[in-house]
Amino acid sequence: MSLALGQCTISGKVMDEKSQALPGVNVFIKGSFDGSSSSVDGSFELKTAIQGNQTLVFQFLGFKTQEIEIICDQEIVSVPDVHLIEIITEMNSVTISAGAMQASDQSKSVILKPLDIVTTPSAMGDIMGAFQTLPGTSTVGNDGRLFVRGGDASEVGIYIDGMKVGNAYGTTTGNVPTRTRFNPNLFKGTFFSTGGYSAEYGQALSSALALNTKDLSIRSQGDLSLMSVGGGYSHTLANEEHSITGSINYFNLGPYQGLIKQDIDFVKAPKGWDVEMAAQKKTSKNGLLKVMARTESGGMSLWQPLPGSENKILIDLKNNYSYLQANWSSALKNDWTIFTGISYSNNLDNISYDSLNVERSNELTHLKATVIKDFSDRLSGKFGMEHFIHPFSEKSVKEKLRRAFEDHETYLFTEWDYYFNKDLVLRTGLRAGTSSVSGESWLDPRISFAHQVGKNGQLSLAAGRFHQLPIENYRVLNTDLQNSESEHLILNYLLSKEGYTFRAESFYKSYDNLVTFKGTEESPEVLSNGGSGYARGFDFFFRDRRTFKDTDYWVTYSFVDSKRRFNQYKTQVHPGFAPKHNLSVVIKRFIAPLKSQLGFSMTYNDGYTYTDPNVDASEMNAKTKSFQNLSLSWSYLPKPHLIIHLACSNVLGRENVFGYTFSREANSQGTYESIPQGQVAPRFLFLGIFLTLSKDKTANNLNNL
Repeated sequence: MSLALGQCTISGKVMDEKSQALPGVNVFIKGSFDGSSSSVDGSFELKTAIQGNQTLVFQFLGFKTQEIEIICDQEIVSVPDVHLIEIITEMNSVTISAGAMQASDQSKSVILKPLDIVTTPSAMGDIMGAFQTLPGTSTVGNDGRLFVRGGDASEVGIYIDGMKVGNAYGTTTGNVPTRTRFNPNLFKGTFFSTGGYSAEYGQALSSALALNTKDLSIRSQGDLSLMSVGGGYSHTLANEEHSITGSINYFNLGPYQGLIKQDIDFVKAPKGWDVEMAAQKKTSKNGLLKVMARTESGGMSLWQPLPGSENKILIDLKNNYSYLQANWSSALKNDWTIFTGISYSNNLDNISYDSLNVERSNELTHLKATVIKDFSDRLSGKFGMEHFIHPFSEKSVKEKLRRAFEDHETYLFTEWDYYFNKDLVLRTGLRAGTSSVSGESWLDPRISFAHQVGKNGQLSLAAGRFHQLPIENYRVLNTDLQNSESEHLILNYLLSKEGYTFRAESFYKSYDNLVTFKGTEESPEVLSNGGSGYARGFDFFFRDRRTFKDTDYWVTYSFVDSKRRFNQYKTQVHPGFAPKHNLSVVIKRFIAPLKSQLGFSMTYNDGYTYTDPNVDASEMNAKTKSFQNLSLSWSYLPKPHLIIHLACSNVLGRENVFGYTFSREANSQGTYESIPQGQVAPRFLFLGIFLTLSKDKTANNLNNL
């Protein structure tokens, strides 16, 4: 009778998964107004007149609600310790950072934003130029492509919205550096991996660079560009359901080279045009369709000197390129997400080397589908398949000789993320592939860990196996060539807090089955998978946007120790595209009274190895002087819709040399004469005027970045 007339006192303690007390947890009996909250030590006590079987509810922001059954049949009811499970979200969870650098406004740890690509002085608006200021990369000034941690440029896979891009760089020749074909204004962000990348990507021994295009444009506007090397116009039509942007551009370095002396003897300066279209359409509340198309044409003609001879070879290049892709993504019911896409690229080169005329055709069709399932806030899985159709041919026009192959590659991949808690995540992946030409099948396992260290730091570890088929120029000579293989091991520490980012990473990368041959790179013979090697080292990255008002700067240092037996080399050598010491500093400061942003970038490495037959008979027995490049820029906004941008690379005019071309025979004094492989010109000056036409007079090109 006393229980019926009195109260039941319920007590206990609430903790998290690590048995740490949780104060302020709401504790109440379901379906009633009887409740309490936990104290500083996690203990709680509530009194109720309700009797019998009841449900006790525990609620706390950021944690899963938990319910337990109790029986109020005595004065005091003691509840066993309750452990609440924290809800894991993108905002509070650790992320895999080993080998990965994000460049997106949505990223938890932003390294570079798309705006940085166009405002880094040394980049001159080129995507790869900006990424060459990041850790793990090497600047090879007479090439222009991206070299990562002892690997050559072909070891970097480039993707747009998850679709592989064939021939992403413009075709070039004769010591003239190339650029990426695509405009930075297309992209809202990038994912750049220096190793240990996702199982979703393959056929890249060193790195994956994933470029993500913009979603719906925010307004209708036109953008006019007038530059010292050409001009262009783009126009966007947009509403809440769809948008479309069309652009046309033309460049011609002829007038510029007529004013500024070049170190290369051009007959026809590099010139070209491109037409591009990008469209987006909402297909449902969570569905988005994207379509992108691009076509371009360009070329150049120049005299290439021969070492030890007064004669020169006339090189003439014409290039035509087209790229088309469409993809659709949507979030479905029950936490499923689907992605499907198709892309096609076609590159046609017509190159004349004196009397030899070669026509080279390279196509790539990519079909892909992925699904992601969030089974809980702790476990998610990704499943995907993709197929590549890859025809390649070379034709000697005059002799009417042709060699070609057509490969069909199929891949299956899966990747799983499991959060033990918000501070510890495990990612496992598996990728399987086959090639119809090589008759080979392979399997690539990958694994990564990330663990929160302190409030703002985390440690990550990544390891995996990666395969890549040889470049087309070699495969067409020997279709029996197999995949080259690389294994990565990466340890990463990332500290990220508001205004600051610090990243330190060490790595080891092995190489097996690299392509080797006799002869020269221009005329390889007896090709096989006989090479091997390694790359190891560490790098640091620090970015500060807070210490100095209106100033943003970052400092990067990378050390790479790499040796490999590859191409024509008979021993393991330090490759000429992998300097040991690499340093870059970028500083940008906005001066409000002058409506201007000033930019400074400095790049340094300790030089490039090469083989000098005048020293001895060993390979890669010499090294160039250090590479140094100081670049400056000035961006002026006299009006919100008008931007004037001036930039100069290599301001000090340093004569950087990247190697030497030697004569095949010694002269009468027994010396092999040489010609340095240097820059096109001591400096490059760029002036651009960018005008935006819109009803919104505050709109400009920066809105797209």
